[in-house]
Amino acid sequence: MTAFSHRPIESESSKILSWPTRKPPLSNVPIVQPSPVKLLTRLIPALPRFNRPTLLNQALTHRSLVRENPQLGDDNERLEFLGDAILTFISGAYLYRRFPELGEDEMTRRRSALVDEKQLAQFAIALDLGPQLRMSRGVEQMGGRQNPNLLSSAFEAVVGAYYLDQQGDVEIVRPFVESLFDAVPLEELQARSSLDVKNQLQEWAHKNGVALPNYSTQKIAGQDHNPLFSCQVSLGLTVLGTGEGHSKKEAEKAAAAAALLSLQNSQTAQAVRQSTTTPQSP
Repeated sequence: MTAFSHRPIESESSKILSWPTRKPPLSNVPIVQPSPVKLLTRLIPALPRFNRPTLLNQALTHRSLVRENPQLGDDNERLEFLGDAILTFISGAYLYRRFPELGEDEMTRRRSALVDEKQLAQFAIALDLGPQLRMSRGVEQMGGRQNPNLLSSAFEAVVGAYYLDQQGDVEIVRPFVESLFDAVPLEELQARSSLDVKNQLQEWAHKNGVALPNYSTQKIAGQDHNPLFSCQVSLGLTVLGTGEGHSKKEAEKAAAAAALLSLQNSQTAQAVRQSTTTPQSP
């Protein structure tokens, strides 16, 4: 098994919890803030050693750089997709093992909190990925190294790259990822999991016996480093909410929040119950 080192959070606190002085970005790009996510109160892992450094290099390469320099090869988007799937699996198994007393709904909420964009961006900050990202000069000048969407995507890509580097052995990847999960304070995880609006909407659908939420998301504006997405969420044929955000996840959460607000109207809620039913298992 490939070993990875640890470093005390205390020695890196200034790096993780505050940003060095730099010129302000040229547009209103969301900046990762240290709060309300109180990240990493224990030891955190350093980046593991890669047998194939080219995989790590790809994981840190944003598509803006490849578009300007096609000879550089692939960007990190396919690795991001793979890493997302691996994180979903590892986080589910981690919560199942660590919290045997929890039911499905609460485990689902905590999993969402562990792997949402804000938390993954904080993991990227803890691992100092921002300065290592490879991107076009234009994206960098627009605040790309501090963009939570780019940071969270890079972290997912690094996880995917490490999995491939270790010949697809998830048991080697697991301790690296779980060390980060362990460093998230339990009280913070509990507080943030209770705020997940997508899970709240799904629970409403489940409790009321209606079809699960369906999200339709598309990019409507913006450039690669700062896109704008729009999302509609529906239960059955009823569109309940729309939302916008600088990532698909943000847009979906905004739409879910709008849907929950709509469902506070008793007539709307009753209409949804009457118009859709939960799909039957074959």
